[in-house]
Amino acid sequence: MPAVINAEKCDGCGTCVDECPVECITLNEHAKVDADECTECGSCVEVCPNDAITLDD
Repeated sequence: MPAVINAEKCDGCGTCVDECPVECITLNEHAKVDADECTECGSCVEVCPNDAITLDD
C-alpha cells in the first residue's frame, strides 16, 4: 500500500516532499500522497521528524 500521512501528527514541514524520488507528495496544510504515483519506497517514512507517515499493509 502507498504511504499514508497521519494529519494529526503532520506539521507540514515539507521534509517528505523534498525526499520523495517520484514527487508524489504535495503540501498544503499537511502533506498528501498521490496513491497512484507512490512506489512504496519508504523514503518519506524514514525522514519524517514527526513519525506521521506509515506504509500500511
